Amino acid sequence: MRNRTAYPYLTGIALALLLSSSCQNRSTTSTENASNGDSISQPVINEDSLLTTIQQQTFQYFWEGAEPTSGLARERIHMDGVYPDNDRNVVTIGGSGFGLMGMIVAMERGFITADQGTQKLNHIMDYLAKIERFRGAWAHWYDGELGTAKPFSEKDNGGDIVETAFLAQGLLTVREYLKDKNEAARAVAQKADRLWKEIDWNHYTNGQNVLYWHWSPKFNFQQNHPVRGYDECLITYILAASSPSHPIAASVYHEGWARSGGIKSTAKKYDIPLAIKHNAKEGEVGPLFWEHYSYLGLSPKGLKDQYADYWEVTSNHVKINLAYAKLNPKGYKGYGPDKGWGWTASYSIKGYDAHHPDNDPGVISPTAALSSMPYTPHQSIQFAQYLNSKLGDKVWGKYGYYDAYSETANWFPQRYLAIDQGPIIVMIENYRTGKIWDLFMQAPEIQQGLKKLGFTSPYFK
Repeated sequence: MRNRTAYPYLTGIALALLLSSSCQNRSTTSTENASNGDSISQPVINEDSLLTTIQQQTFQYFWEGAEPTSGLARERIHMDGVYPDNDRNVVTIGGSGFGLMGMIVAMERGFITADQGTQKLNHIMDYLAKIERFRGAWAHWYDGELGTAKPFSEKDNGGDIVETAFLAQGLLTVREYLKDKNEAARAVAQKADRLWKEIDWNHYTNGQNVLYWHWSPKFNFQQNHPVRGYDECLITYILAASSPSHPIAASVYHEGWARSGGIKSTAKKYDIPLAIKHNAKEGEVGPLFWEHYSYLGLSPKGLKDQYADYWEVTSNHVKINLAYAKLNPKGYKGYGPDKGWGWTASYSIKGYDAHHPDNDPGVISPTAALSSMPYTPHQSIQFAQYLNSKLGDKVWGKYGYYDAYSETANWFPQRYLAIDQGPIIVMIENYRTGKIWDLFMQAPEIQQGLKKLGFTSPYFK
């Protein structure tokens, strides 16, 4: 594997050709247009080379693009250098958790050396240990240079247990990856383990049978946001139940997240079962990041409890997006299950928006389809081929695919968000090798916690 640092930044197509040259020449094939049955010709890049290229260049967001003082992921990177809220050096805790898992992919695939990765991870662990925490939990954002929490909103100026869960998912994966390697790596694994065990999950119940998203020393639980299913937060309950030091009771999951059974659903959209009740308006589904964030480490393959089969939950949500793309009820340009598809929270024509089939201004977020690759590999890879062959450098830049675009509006902003870039690297790897799923699911606390909550999984020993 070529090391990314061995050659300068190249545009999307040029880099893809460089990496694919040792595997298979670029070819032109005829593919069927699933939306109307027509045949179209488009250039196709060898799948292995394509996926490696996407992972490798996207990883640079968390490597070259990292905030230098902390080593953590910047919340956002704008290629024009314009930051209206003066937040260039604000780091994201959840996005940094995704980046930790991306670092493992980079070490495995030779984008960086094992020593480089270990040194960077050591720096990050030390930084996470010294910044302000809130009963072991981290805030949503920090000023990377100063190490101080940056309020997300007025009463959200303390701990964020959901963002903390996204980080902890990464910490556990790092621990499992490094724990049996050399002395320096084992020392980092021990630091990651200590940080994970210091999180006081039970505190965030406020004595109730539900987790509360926020706690602040100044405002206590005034933000008053109970975390109930179903959305992106399942991993929060799994980790809270799995904690060896500050666990929640199983009743917190069943009464809080699962709403005492109310999370079950028989609803369908486009004749596809939701399998579980989304936190959305009647007849609607949520954005696709709900099927990414919790499942970067937590494998939905064969994962079941008394409420749902989570492979059905995740894959059906993606299939609903594909059905919407095929229907394309508003006639947007470039839509189709073999073209542009996938709706999630991202930059939008008017600011930032949580896109889904019932909230679609004609904006597609590449992370939605790409991070769904384990669920719909053919359609996700076809989407990447479409971007490369039809849109090229309009949607591809220094850190991989830009956050969002609209062919209808001719809108192609050169902006990135950590929480959208991270899942691309990790979920492509889970499709290719299952590596991150294997590492997280082998953690003994996770297996015990899942069993405690009544889950079954093929990963159980």
